Amino acid sequence: MTSAIYIGENVRETDERLAGLVRSLEEGGCACHIIRNGETLKDDTDLILSVGGDGTFLSVARLVADSAIPVVGVNLGRLGFLSENRPEDVAAAILSNDYTIEDRSLLTVELSDSCMDEAADCWPYALNEMTVHRSGAAMLGIEVSIDGKKLPTYWADGLIVSTSSGSTAYSLSAGGPIVLPQSKVLIVTPIAPHNLNIRPLVVPDTSKIGLKMYSRDRNVVMTMDNRTMELPADTEVSVSLARFSLRRVRFNKSDFINALTEKLFWGEDVRNIK
Repeated sequence: MTSAIYIGENVRETDERLAGLVRSLEEGGCACHIIRNGETLKDDTDLILSVGGDGTFLSVARLVADSAIPVVGVNLGRLGFLSENRPEDVAAAILSNDYTIEDRSLLTVELSDSCMDEAADCWPYALNEMTVHRSGAAMLGIEVSIDGKKLPTYWADGLIVSTSSGSTAYSLSAGGPIVLPQSKVLIVTPIAPHNLNIRPLVVPDTSKIGLKMYSRDRNVVMTMDNRTMELPADTEVSVSLARFSLRRVRFNKSDFINALTEKLFWGEDVRNIK
């Protein structure tokens, strides 16, 4: 097996945990090479290890694109839902094939009047979420349609459209629901809405979501995972499921519910028996 080890911007190649991981893999017969942002994969790469945090994993999604190369998230960061595995646990699981590969959905974004190729960072896919934000002091009006059917206009700082993978990311911070990663849904979550009767909405992942913005400012800000660009305020945005998925390696001992309770202390209560 040939593995590419993609390391985050804040990870040093001299990090002892990284060095130990590489050494264990190579001793088990796995050829490894380290790459950073901007570098390309070797043609014979079978597996990518994303070493850092969830932000690093999101960057790897772009590197992998539709190549179908599986990605292992290795956590050197603080929390880690996508990059959940400790470095000391990774080599043994990989070398013993103690894992499964799951498909994680991606969003694809299309713009009406602006070509994505002319935007600042034009890869039109996102693993966690895409958002639109106000760029100035004026509140943003966002007209949302689901398969052509209009919803009441959201008046807010912005709006998030996330995958099930992204339910524990920005959408969670904005009051969106927790969704198990294998759920085939998309989540529409307003950011600081000024409508008292507007709530997050869960829709099938087959839906085509349209966004039309109203603002007194000339531009709006659009993000896709960790990439940001400005668009004219009258740009219409279409969001749907991408034609390909990201293949994520999940170790067999991994459990999403346990991750919620251990990392976010979900349901922590003095009345609950440990």
